[in-house]
Amino acid sequence: MIHETDVVIIGAGPVGLFAIFECGMLKLKCHVFDALDCAGGQCAALYPEKPIYDIPAHPQILGADLASHLLVQAAPFHPTYHLSEQVVRLTALNESGTAFELEGSNGTIVRCKAIIIAAGVGAFGPNRPPLSGIEAFEGTSVHYYVKSRDVYRDKHVVIAGGGDSAVDWALSLSEIATSVSVVHRRAKFRAAPESEAKLKALAASGKIRLVVPYQLASLDGKKGCLTAIGVETLDGQKETLKADYLLAFFGLSMNLGPIAEWNLGLTNNHITIDPMTGATNRPGIYAIGDMATYTHKLKLILTGFAEAAQTAHAIRAFLYPDEIVHFEYSTTKGVPVTA
Repeated sequence: MIHETDVVIIGAGPVGLFAIFECGMLKLKCHVFDALDCAGGQCAALYPEKPIYDIPAHPQILGADLASHLLVQAAPFHPTYHLSEQVVRLTALNESGTAFELEGSNGTIVRCKAIIIAAGVGAFGPNRPPLSGIEAFEGTSVHYYVKSRDVYRDKHVVIAGGGDSAVDWALSLSEIATSVSVVHRRAKFRAAPESEAKLKALAASGKIRLVVPYQLASLDGKKGCLTAIGVETLDGQKETLKADYLLAFFGLSMNLGPIAEWNLGLTNNHITIDPMTGATNRPGIYAIGDMATYTHKLKLILTGFAEAAQTAHAIRAFLYPDEIVHFEYSTTKGVPVTA
């Protein structure tokens, strides 16, 4: 089966989700691809319970809540989501840039009139520590991001890493976990100075244990459930930590995938666009959000939201150059009523 739509959006992060709304307001139907198994991008997958402070009208909103609100906002326009599916093939069906065919990694084929790349930093996944047998514990007691803080209540948690994620979650989980041990290869952390100061203050009070300078060495447990984690120093000193969960924060591996082969004039894995329209160097293909770049670009979610609006209007004008669109504020136009 071949699906047909007006616009294909690659990336279901916050900016991609808002692009659905903006396209919908201009009567442009959308299909959306994302390599993750849920919509919301990093906000939903990596930072669902971390607060965001720079979303207009929300002094503070959690990443998961932002994604949820954007899904509700897009719902009246009935987008079709293809999750856990990366676009692997792009074919231009004409030279004018008004007809494309895309194929997903699960075999989904969609024909469209325009493409919006809102893929953020590209498909991403965790950098896994080189521990023998770690696969047996992944998803049960070895986690690379926190989906629900309450999972770790009254548990023994070992956190590995020295960046902001490791330190921030150590501070947070120290409030609810039975114990929190932070394993890092050196005493100096790469987190915000005030966060590091709080971490060391909690360590001094006994609320957090700093296991430095140590590295992960082994995992012990059965049927996917950890009981202990072995650590050791570079000179061979060993120790065993009681553990119900391991949170491993060693950063993410980013992969643009097939997008890198679409002749979009990439610079440092970013797509240069016209900031007024979101247009790339290929007619009919647009980019918004963190993957798009131009002079003085600010990498903020709210910047991506503005780009989504401008790009939707540019697409409408490109596809229907002889049609006059009278811009209306949403307060006067309204949105469709969901069934």
